[in-house]
Amino acid sequence: MRYFFESTVEKSDKGYVIQIPFNVWEVCKQRDVIQADVVLDNSIIACELLPKEKGNYEIHIYDEDAVKVELNTIHKILLHVTGSIIKMDQNSPYSFDNPIRKIDSMQVIIQPEDGLCGQACVAMLAGVTIAEVISVMDCREWQATMGRVISALNYYGIDHSDVIVYTEGREAVLPKCCVMMEKMGRFCHYLIYFDGKYYDSNLGVLDEYDMSKLQGYLEIKC
Repeated sequence: MRYFFESTVEKSDKGYVIQIPFNVWEVCKQRDVIQADVVLDNSIIACELLPKEKGNYEIHIYDEDAVKVELNTIHKILLHVTGSIIKMDQNSPYSFDNPIRKIDSMQVIIQPEDGLCGQACVAMLAGVTIAEVISVMDCREWQATMGRVISALNYYGIDHSDVIVYTEGREAVLPKCCVMMEKMGRFCHYLIYFDGKYYDSNLGVLDEYDMSKLQGYLEIKC
């Protein structure tokens, strides 16, 4: 999976360091040192993700000759982490060529209790119940991560971008359909944007949204 965000490049004793704006444990479901690569200033550079604490990581680039950008200023970063999506039961009757449904409309689903917003988003996109999605994702309240959401989308054959875009409260033009991530304490709240409206499993259908609360989004291909 690839992750798009903005960050600064800083010089360190062993090379260069880039801070990652999301929790790697929650999003990538990987721990310890992680091998990856980044696209920085149109160059693909091998790197390592080194842990700091509690799922917070930073990118380390050891090849000093590979980095030719201005330091300590904001740059667009595209991070590629292989094998970062959770593998669930792949005995699915669906595929991207044979999805569970064509996404040409959206019906809001209100979660029956807090902590099921990720499952509710998948249910809205797939047109199934939250109970079914809980069974497919094999996770309960407060356990849905973007990695699990993406794996569930794959199960239902719901095509999506292979890049998660992190806006971190900046203004953004959303695609026609996407899963939105909103930071809520130590957890993320997930909701759906479709064709000009916001489908929130807590609040219902909204015509407006405060983009300063948006952490990022994953485009759903309609």
